[in-house]
Amino acid sequence: MRHFRRGGALATVLLLILAATPSTSVAGSPGPSRYRNPVSAAVGDTFADPVIVRGDDGFWYAYGTTDPLREGEHEFHRVPTARSADLVDWTYVGDAFGPDQRPPYAAAGAAFWAPDVRRIGDRWVMYVTVTDTTVSAEGSDYAIGAATAPSPTGPWTFAAQPVVAPRPGGGGGYLWTIDPSQFTDVDGRHYLYYGSYYGGISVTELSPDGLRAVGAPTLVAVDNKFEGSYVLRHDGWYYLFASTANCCAGPATGYSVQVGRARSPRGPFTDRDGVTLTASRAGGTPVLTQNGNRWIGAGHNGFVTDLSGQDWIVYHAIDRADPYLDEPFGINERPMLLDRLDWIDGWPTVNAGAGPSDGLRPAPVTTGRVDERFDTADLAHWRRAGQWRVADGRLTGSGALTSRTTVGGDVRAEADLRLSGATSAGITLGDRVAVRVDGGRLVATDGRRTATAPLPAGFAPADQHNLAIEVRGRQLVAELSPARLGDQLAVVSLRLDRPAAGPVGLTATGGPAEFDNVSVARLYQPAKRAVPEPRVTGAPLRAYSDEFDDGLDGDWRWVREDPAATVSGGALRWPVQAADLTGTGNTAGVLLRDAPTGDYVVETKVTLDLGEETVRNYQQAGLVAYVDDDRFARLAQVAIWNTRQVEYGYELPYAGQPVYGGSIVGTPATTTWLRLAHHVDRATGEHEFRAGSSRDGRTWTWGAVWTFPADTTPGSGSSRTAAPNRRSPPSSTTCASTARTSTSGRPLCTRAVRADAARYRSRVSGVTVRSVLS
Repeated sequence: MRHFRRGGALATVLLLILAATPSTSVAGSPGPSRYRNPVSAAVGDTFADPVIVRGDDGFWYAYGTTDPLREGEHEFHRVPTARSADLVDWTYVGDAFGPDQRPPYAAAGAAFWAPDVRRIGDRWVMYVTVTDTTVSAEGSDYAIGAATAPSPTGPWTFAAQPVVAPRPGGGGGYLWTIDPSQFTDVDGRHYLYYGSYYGGISVTELSPDGLRAVGAPTLVAVDNKFEGSYVLRHDGWYYLFASTANCCAGPATGYSVQVGRARSPRGPFTDRDGVTLTASRAGGTPVLTQNGNRWIGAGHNGFVTDLSGQDWIVYHAIDRADPYLDEPFGINERPMLLDRLDWIDGWPTVNAGAGPSDGLRPAPVTTGRVDERFDTADLAHWRRAGQWRVADGRLTGSGALTSRTTVGGDVRAEADLRLSGATSAGITLGDRVAVRVDGGRLVATDGRRTATAPLPAGFAPADQHNLAIEVRGRQLVAELSPARLGDQLAVVSLRLDRPAAGPVGLTATGGPAEFDNVSVARLYQPAKRAVPEPRVTGAPLRAYSDEFDDGLDGDWRWVREDPAATVSGGALRWPVQAADLTGTGNTAGVLLRDAPTGDYVVETKVTLDLGEETVRNYQQAGLVAYVDDDRFARLAQVAIWNTRQVEYGYELPYAGQPVYGGSIVGTPATTTWLRLAHHVDRATGEHEFRAGSSRDGRTWTWGAVWTFPADTTPGSGSSRTAAPNRRSPPSSTTCASTARTSTSGRPLCTRAVRADAARYRSRVSGVTVRSVLS
């Protein structure tokens, strides 16, 4: 099944010691201390597939996919662009491309999806999905195009040829050559990641100018599971972020972000459990998934680092109360969100695992005590030794320029620099510590202590690069990158003799160097622990459990009884039916029993041998939280074309018809353990079900939350409107076994257990189970 798309992260106390002298000039006032999602609200109602870069002027620039921006507007913006001084307050500054601007190979009316903007050499390159080309009159012959510009706001000029041309698919039509993401490695080679459900995600090397694919591509993530890739390098690992499930199913959208890591930009990328992202039973460690608040379908991410060194993830999501831009089932309304990206035990996770935020949160750090944009010629806050001048918003000179602001403790210092004639240039901290670009190497020194790392063979010192230094206690780490997007050209680490303290300085020898966007801020404090996951804490509640030792107990009841289901030997054996619950057909059997009130976890073990690689759509078996045939959440191991996945599907009535979507949890095995953790939201009364899966019954992967309305009796499916109906709690939880083609399956429903269920939320509240079901 193709998923139709687009209609639409040695701690010491942080300390910044300030001298009694005035601070260095700051470009603008300090940023806000708090923010709330969506950050794109002032720009538009939707701003999908977002990425962010920091421009030469020190502002941040965001880019979105081709869509109208406002409800009722009906005008498609061709890569809308926004600007911000603080990453949370954004202003629309125009579209990257005019109404009639397109590359020669693009068909009339082609849209540009999923932009990715990078600095390559001394210019900016934007990669976009070109939705229709002149290759096929039937359309959907996707290609990856590129445009170049001297600045993040353009003017953008398309390259005459696609970077990746349309690729015919073996199953007919054209592979989904979409969602480009560029990456530059430490050897200076450029790579482009692209692809989606039809064809998978591939990576290809690019020409030095970044405009042509060279060599053979490598598949890095399997088809029918992943799209929307983004790659960055962190602590020596390459991390492939990719979105999974349907991006655009309105109120049932379960889009989410998973990750794998590798030692090479070509992979193989594996998840936390060591499963590759290219396997039929594909791996993927959750990074970002919906948590039961207003935001669903959180995915297609970019990446940005603030001035304190804290990483952030930018992505789109859907407000489940307002899922469409205009009419129901039209363009999905996907505004831009921003949240903290933490790194815990070597793996990225959003808000320490709490997921997308809804409510006031600490804002990114976008100013520092030293924050110099050189917007004026005034250097009164600096001490000069040598020749220095400011022109056109840049500092140029040689010698030493030292800030009158003194810093100490844990800090991050950075600057954009280019060696226009200098043989060595960089940043100094106090009178001992320096990091410089020097003779083809990145060099860090502290007195006689030195650490170096080579720069790429083709490194061009006259091109602009970003130099960033982090000092935590006595440990210094510095990196040089094209544009601070997680693709470092060199990283160097040095153990200092003692913590750095003193004035911050700029230095250039052997000729002039240019500097801009110089900042020093307190270093971020990393998150060390993930929020707790749902946790089993007690024995099964017998009144709600069944080990199938002696037939079905009297608490089970059927919806559309299947006489082929039998119980023997401690297991329910149920052949897979040629039926389903989704849509209006509602032909699948469901085996129900009452669920308890309060918080609980229901668990089952399902054995269903789906094999691998072969197409067996959509054979599945698992658990269901069920209100009626048009409102349920189904957790099952399932065959989706050539893949085997744990899908957490969801159906609800909307605008007079059932809408189905889903999210992806962990990796299935032939025998897969499944859990649904139930919690009642104290503020809304909603019932929240979070899904978990395991391949061994011990190590669990937790995924999305689907919600059910509270308190009243369900109404008929035909009477439901766009406004949510008030409903009673899901009355039953089940084992279910369904498919659209027949084969045999062996769902083994086992026990339910006591749980500390409230811990799966972003808060820790220690609520105990009141009742349990299996």
